[in-house]
Amino acid sequence: MRLNLIYIQVIILLCLSSFAIKTDAVDNVSVTDIQLLTQKNTFQAGDTITLQFSTTESITPLMYCTNSYGSTLIKPSNKDNKLYYRLPQNLSHKIGSLYWKLLNNTTHINGEIKITPKTQAVKMETYIGPPSIEAGGTDYTMLVVIPTDELDNPLPEHTSVTAKHQFLNEISIDSIQTKNLIAYKTINSKDESGRMLVSSESVNINSKEFTINVLPAIPKSFTISAEQPHNYADGNQQTVFSTSILKDKYGNIVSDGTFVTFSITTSKGTVLKTYGTTIKGIAQARMIHPDHQAQWHIKAYVAGMAESNTIDLNFQQVIKDFNVEFSKHNRTITIGPLQSFMNQMIPDGLQVKLFIYKNNELLEQLNKTSVDGYVRFNLKPNIVQNDSYDFIIKVAGIEQSFNAKTLW
Repeated sequence: MRLNLIYIQVIILLCLSSFAIKTDAVDNVSVTDIQLLTQKNTFQAGDTITLQFSTTESITPLMYCTNSYGSTLIKPSNKDNKLYYRLPQNLSHKIGSLYWKLLNNTTHINGEIKITPKTQAVKMETYIGPPSIEAGGTDYTMLVVIPTDELDNPLPEHTSVTAKHQFLNEISIDSIQTKNLIAYKTINSKDESGRMLVSSESVNINSKEFTINVLPAIPKSFTISAEQPHNYADGNQQTVFSTSILKDKYGNIVSDGTFVTFSITTSKGTVLKTYGTTIKGIAQARMIHPDHQAQWHIKAYVAGMAESNTIDLNFQQVIKDFNVEFSKHNRTITIGPLQSFMNQMIPDGLQVKLFIYKNNELLEQLNKTSVDGYVRFNLKPNIVQNDSYDFIIKVAGIEQSFNAKTLW
């Protein structure tokens, strides 16, 4: 009985051992069932890329492929116990590393292939900016060049690129190389202002021409002057303010359109402003004369950049007195004639103010401008009722008072 048990145990061990050996043999067949036959792992963009595998079974596992542009699954063709995986063009036309893996439960085969660009450029992707820089040598623009092949892939590292720029009478040529797929060159400004032309060349392909504007630097201090037809305070003529030619510290005339503010401080502390923009470096602005004696202090500014000297202007009083006539129940008030410095009638538009008081309280203020040297106020009963009033009339900084005038 004991011998029978030993015999049975031996038979069971032999069966288990046989099964284990058989399993290992099957695994070995599975591992070596699919083998990569393609030895080449570097291709040029645009090549037809087909990965070939040998197989002993009729299995056709999918291949998973991925690169920086995306991922896809490829179904093979099976012919004569060989698997052929052809990469689609959207993968084979783009340079870089491509990783692949067979999706088989028992087989783990994966790898990497390199796709390199073509060596012949067919176009130049060129970028430059900023398009405007400041003169003086500290500001610069940057040229970026990407020579590409016919499939729009950047050319290989260290591809030679020639950067060219012309400014005034000088042409500069610099040789640079691509790095990390691009080539770049910084181009500094000169002390002079003007237009700079920039282009590039690589592998006998030329870029288009680019234009960089080298603008003048900020202006330095300048002077101003005033031109007057006369210095009388007639409230009609205009004084023209002009700047000297605005230049930067390198002697460049500032750009047309530079904004200049002329600030006028009157003898009463009032601040007036007028504005101008430069044309060929000179800015002009106008201000109408005051209608009464005044002194002006004028200074000009280019905001936050430069300022001028201060000049003074004195305006003489032209109207030293005026006549006032009350008529038609004192409801019509005629002021004039208003005469200027040569006894001529003051130009139309001189402002005259009438103030009406009752018991020292201002009831009405009426404003009119002169026509043909006269101003007339007509006081209507529905506005100023019949009563006794005090009047003050102001003309060209001069005033006259009339007390206890009765309207009826």
